[in-house]
Order: sequence, then C-alpha cells, then structure tokens
Amino acid sequence: MSDKIHIQALKRTEFGKGAARQARRAGRIPAVVYGHGEDPVHILLPEHQTTLAVRNPNALITLDIEGDDQLVIPKDIQRDPIRRSVDHLDLLTVRRGEKIVVDVSVEVVGEPAAGFEHFLEQATVSVEAEATDLPETIVVDITDRDENAQPEHLQLPAGVELAMPDLDSPIVSIQEPEEQDLGDEPETEEEAEVAEGEEAAGDSDESGDAESGSEESDSDE
Repeated sequence: MSDKIHIQALKRTEFGKGAARQARRAGRIPAVVYGHGEDPVHILLPEHQTTLAVRNPNALITLDIEGDDQLVIPKDIQRDPIRRSVDHLDLLTVRRGEKIVVDVSVEVVGEPAAGFEHFLEQATVSVEAEATDLPETIVVDITDRDENAQPEHLQLPAGVELAMPDLDSPIVSIQEPEEQDLGDEPETEEEAEVAEGEEAAGDSDESGDAESGSEESDSDE
C-alpha cells in the first residue's frame, strides 16, 4: 500500500457537540490522532478529501498538521447512521518498519466444483503486517473445491501473517445444495378444470336434494 495520501489538517481549538456540528457544517471532520505514548492531538480534516481517503478502512495517510507530518491509519470511523457520512475519526500514529494488526477484507475468487455452492463465512480476517505495507484484501481461491476453505487456504502476501485466534472455523463453506420439499406438485390446468367441474356438480346435487326435501315437506302438510 502506498502512502501517497496527503491531507492538510488544522488543530482543533473548540470542543463539544456544538463545536463539532459547526465544524461539520463548515465542511470539516473532527478527528483525534494518538499512539506511541504521545498526547492525543485533536484536529479538523477536509470532509471531501478525507471521506474519499477512508473508503479503504486501512488507508495509510500522511497528515500535515500545521507543518508537522504524521503518518496515520484509521483506527475507528464513526458515521452518521442515516446519511453514512463520516462524523469523527480516530487515527493511529504509525512508523515505518513497525508491524500492526488490522482487519482486512476477504476476496473470494473462482467457483467451487460442479454441483456445489459456497457461502462466505468470514468477510474480514485479522492480519499482522508492516504499517506501510498493509494489504487491501486477502484472497482465497475456491476454484473446483468441494470442501470448506479454511484459514490455511488464504493467500497471504509476503510479510503478512494471520493474527486470528480461531484457525479452525472456515473462511468459506462449500456444500451441496439441500433438496427442498415442495409438497404435492401443482395441478395442471386440465386437472384443475376437472376438479372444479366435479365440485360444481357436487354442489348442484346437494342443492337438488335440498329442494326435493322441501317439496316433500310441503306435500306432507
């Protein structure tokens, strides 16, 4: 991953919900930078440029905080529940050469063996890698597979290691489709017409019997 994302940041001097709303109306996103035992730095970032940058949740960003360059990655992205716009960012300071643990999306390639279907069980996996060389996705190839794809089947780039506590659960489950009991087959149009005719005839007979019974009752009187 390249660190060619450069964003100008301003130090934040006003705090509170009112100040945050005012900043957002002005096209700025409140954020905090922390890490390596340093005091947190509260900043404001340009909304459009920052929103584009964090489409990749592990984007490596160089911040220019009023002349002081900081290399950071997003640690937490808070979004508006309705508009999905970025409301606040927690940014972690990183250094070249250090390794960090991040969650990376799983990319499934290929199709399973004929007659099988697949389901992605784990959309992301935790990996450890150099902060300046984080993968954007981790590939798992299921071409012609008829068994589950486990963590061991993930294709890890050089220098990247799994950091998952559970190495037994499948990444992608692969199985034959289950047969569904659809019950009785639907009637053909001809069978339906015959059934309707028989039902109508039965109703007519019952009606005739009722009328006959009524006439007999009248004659008895």
